[in-house]
Amino acid sequence: MRLLYLLNVSNPNRLSADSGFTFAELLTPALADAGTEVTVAAPVATADPRVRFMPTVPPTTKYRARFAPNLDDLVDLIREVRPEVVVANQVEAAPAVRAALLEAGVDAAVAGYCHYLPFSFTDGQQLRLDPSLDDGDLGRSVLLAFASGLAACDRVLVHSATAASWTSAAAARMSVELAGKLHVVPAPRDERLVRDPAEVIVPDGHAVGVYNHRLYAHYGTSQFTALARRLVAETPVQLTVMDLFGQRSPERVQLDPSPERHRDELAALPGVAVASDLGDRAVYRSMLAGAHFGIAPFRAGCPWSMSVIDCQSMGLPVIAPRTGWLAEHIDEDLLFDSPDEAVSIAARLATDPEFYRVQSKRAHAATADLAPAQVAGRYLEALR
Repeated sequence: MRLLYLLNVSNPNRLSADSGFTFAELLTPALADAGTEVTVAAPVATADPRVRFMPTVPPTTKYRARFAPNLDDLVDLIREVRPEVVVANQVEAAPAVRAALLEAGVDAAVAGYCHYLPFSFTDGQQLRLDPSLDDGDLGRSVLLAFASGLAACDRVLVHSATAASWTSAAAARMSVELAGKLHVVPAPRDERLVRDPAEVIVPDGHAVGVYNHRLYAHYGTSQFTALARRLVAETPVQLTVMDLFGQRSPERVQLDPSPERHRDELAALPGVAVASDLGDRAVYRSMLAGAHFGIAPFRAGCPWSMSVIDCQSMGLPVIAPRTGWLAEHIDEDLLFDSPDEAVSIAARLATDPEFYRVQSKRAHAATADLAPAQVAGRYLEALR
């Protein structure tokens, strides 16, 4: 199979914070191992030399990525690669991909991988636009572009059962037929971050929690900050908060200054350390190894989280609000519905060794079927 993998990189200056790029770095070598001829068209190259790289110009904003695909470049790219399958990791670009295939005279299937859903659903099944894509009231237009992308795809891949349910519901509301198209293919874990639970150091009455998520407001960072205040004041817990972005460009700060604001607020809290891995995966592993448990984001529309998987593969239990994919994936004993419950669970992880050992093993086991080779097999099966 000749596969053209179209990848937009939203954080080219800090690739370790770009889950889509990390996904490609882990998946494409496994696809090559399976005999697939892979070409990645992206602003930056993946590391495996067997994966052909075609450089592209990154869109300057997340809205250009959705509304301004470069058809001329797409046609040239398709004519050169002559793929059998094109994977559009920006689903909104799928109509442009299909138009480019038509113009290039190439017969290929179009698959969309829904790395990011521009919506979620409340428990009452009310559709909620993602606030991070609603600047200038553009959210509804992004949603319609996403639906148009779904309609243009022969295959639609999502991370989880939660994402499949939300995507199906949104498509049905906009009269887009997904029967036979939709497949759940979770992202692979990073094998560099896999640790035997037997090597995990069990807390002895004091624990370190790690928060390794983006500090955007729409990730629920203000809710996490409120919880952080209580954890360090009421439990034998200290917190490490990861600064994933470092120094962002003035343009990105202007669009959304919330990460810098939340980072400064968290850094001022006693018992909370803000730290950076400087984009080094070995340093990141060391930071996770120095913690005892993870804390999931409070993001309402969370269809999946690579940072949660990172913690679990290292044998770190992750406590999480009962929402979205988190409620699907996290062990019941680690889910909370209120800050009081979150404080209680964190205190138990710090002071109950047997509970901690059980949860560490369960966390590690939750990632057992996410090895890149296994995920690549599911990915190729979905594309056939």
